[in-house]
Amino acid sequence: MSTLMTSDQRSTLQPTLAATGAPREYLSFKLGHEEYGIDILKVQEIRGYEQPTRIANAPHFIKGVVNLRGVIVPIVDMRLRFDLPDVKYDAFTVVIILNIAHRTVGMVVDSVSDVLELPAGQIKPAPEFNGAIDASYITGLGTIKHGDDERMLILMDIEQMMTSADMGLMDAVLH
Repeated sequence: MSTLMTSDQRSTLQPTLAATGAPREYLSFKLGHEEYGIDILKVQEIRGYEQPTRIANAPHFIKGVVNLRGVIVPIVDMRLRFDLPDVKYDAFTVVIILNIAHRTVGMVVDSVSDVLELPAGQIKPAPEFNGAIDASYITGLGTIKHGDDERMLILMDIEQMMTSADMGLMDAVLH
């Protein structure tokens, strides 16, 4: 028998499931040749890319803001945030609308791949980089098997990343 849960019920249940090693769901997306995963519970919706309104003196990776049903939403271009080359916007470019720290934030990615359920056994801890790379937002590496093929999914704590001081988003949104 299947029961439907509200997002509030799923959010309260998620930490318990994670602690017991039950599978967690991730939205996977691509930036360049790499594939990333974020907790599906942080995702509000996925939209096609539309040119945001630029905000003066914003960091280069904040493309601007959009009006989403009466809510002004800052838009972060993740390719620019990660200093990736060749930022191109095409039919696959999407904006993932996130609920982060009781705020709404959008992030531009090259494409969205899938919603994946990963059991704890398929997630390995993130490697230590000894400060060479800021990997504080990487929570682990997921292994996805598809037949004989195997690919890695970089799992991110998107809330930690978006609320970090160097993003400048939460101060801008809070005041």
